[in-house]
Amino acid sequence: MPVAVIVAVDGPAGSGKSSVCRGVAAALGLRYLDTGAMYRAMTCAVIQEGIDPSDAQAVAAFARIPVIDSGVDPLAPTISVNGADVSAPIRSELVTSAVSPVSAVPEVRSRLVELQRDHVANAREAGVGIVVEGRDIGSVVLPDADLKIYLTADPAVRARRRAAETGTDAVGATEAALKARDAFDSSRATSPLTQADDAIVVDTTEMTLQQVIDHVCDLVHQRRENDV
Repeated sequence: MPVAVIVAVDGPAGSGKSSVCRGVAAALGLRYLDTGAMYRAMTCAVIQEGIDPSDAQAVAAFARIPVIDSGVDPLAPTISVNGADVSAPIRSELVTSAVSPVSAVPEVRSRLVELQRDHVANAREAGVGIVVEGRDIGSVVLPDADLKIYLTADPAVRARRRAAETGTDAVGATEAALKARDAFDSSRATSPLTQADDAIVVDTTEMTLQQVIDHVCDLVHQRRENDV
């Protein structure tokens, strides 16, 4: 495995991808890319433009217009649209409820996959490496990644984590929303949420965040040793 290791991490919402990937990237001195934030940024741009997120044709026509920029420092990741910071707006309920239909539009995925692969190419050229998280990274975006991880957890645990993250007490409603999004994303025609055949499954249900970070770092080290 090269020094500039490329790690692809997929999994459903609430499985801990963002926290784990930031922790792993920081521990190993790698860059970090949150592709979910990119789809949320596109969704935010669609809404700001006054486009109905469910109007696939209008979203497709708009997909090439916004300038979406992702900062790749795991200690301070950023996301902007047309130069404006959207790190807070992309986490709003309005964007959350609209991101699945926007993400399902092929033209949106094509545009953002190009950007994602550019980030990976830049990381390789810089000799740094990168941890990329999402829902189709190992299966579609980076099928040749050096290491593929599929993070998962019991739905009830994922719901509690997401509820704590968003500051809501409605754990039941959060679990229902997560299951609905999982079903939508797993069944969409373009780049569905799926586990790559050669991905290593990591069930985080009974693990602390630090335990998961340490485990994934160990997997990276093991793969490097095996490739020496």
